[in-house]
Amino acid sequence: MRALLLPLLRTSWAWPVGAAAAAAARLPRGASAGPGPRRTMTLYRTEERGQPHSPDYRLFFKNVAGHYISPFHDIPLKVDSEEENGIPTKRARNDEYENVFNMVVEVPRWTNAKMEIATKEPLNPIKQDVKDGKLRYVANIFPHKGYIWNYGALPQTWEDPHRKDKSTDCCGDNDPIDVCEIGSKVLSRGEVVHVKILGVLALIDQGETDWKLIAINVNDPEASKFHDIEDVKKYKPGYLEATLNWFRFYKIPEGKPENQFAFNGEFKNKAFALEIIKSTHECWKALLMDKCDGGAINCTNVQVCDSPFHCSQEEARSLVESGEWV
Repeated sequence: MRALLLPLLRTSWAWPVGAAAAAAARLPRGASAGPGPRRTMTLYRTEERGQPHSPDYRLFFKNVAGHYISPFHDIPLKVDSEEENGIPTKRARNDEYENVFNMVVEVPRWTNAKMEIATKEPLNPIKQDVKDGKLRYVANIFPHKGYIWNYGALPQTWEDPHRKDKSTDCCGDNDPIDVCEIGSKVLSRGEVVHVKILGVLALIDQGETDWKLIAINVNDPEASKFHDIEDVKKYKPGYLEATLNWFRFYKIPEGKPENQFAFNGEFKNKAFALEIIKSTHECWKALLMDKCDGGAINCTNVQVCDSPFHCSQEEARSLVESGEWV
């Protein structure tokens, strides 16, 4: 049965492409254009279909014009980007702007439902993961409740399962790169927020590299204090140790062994993390241009015009309204 359309519940906020550059151009000479608290414009909305906490629940994304989009493929990786052949490319920016990315929030802090971008479904809505016919929830790892950060992913990145990472000697996990946002605010599922990257942890999950970026919302009241991984140690003592332990133990209640890490569980710094993001973005480009084996990954998109997987707005709407994802 076709799932019923539920009312629009959430709106996420982000700068439109190029808005940051325009704002910077209006600043007086010598003024700072760093990514501090800023006024934002509505750019992405979410639409729920199906019932929450059920296998048919999906959270679809729309752009400011009300057209369905893929949060995996159609939301730019960089907050401020130019498009070249439909794929956003970086522009010359100061260090602050070079380190501002869009993050798609999948799991709000303190919640337990394992929500994720459905990489194998058309337009890649957010859904709850299912294993052995049952909805997945993470256990509470003492002394924590659910996820201890706002958890999500960077769009337009892909950890290629056929490409071995030189630093970990393991291939990717076939997903967008994960983000642990450590700001003070509990974010909402489906929000698209601007984050700056502080570092990265290399989780090795069943022989696959599963990068975990550490980032902070640029609009967090304390964001100006954080520039690299050492600042997390300084201003949030114990948070990185808690993060490492959380990832080490969270699958044990499911009967699985402890997770392992590359680099003996050491958190790598911002520079290292940015290189990982760059690499996974290049892998995503190859995926969208059908230059590598994407397997079951669904690459349907409405904004990467040169991609062989590009579809029209009407086709995107038809994919959602057909209910074929149920």
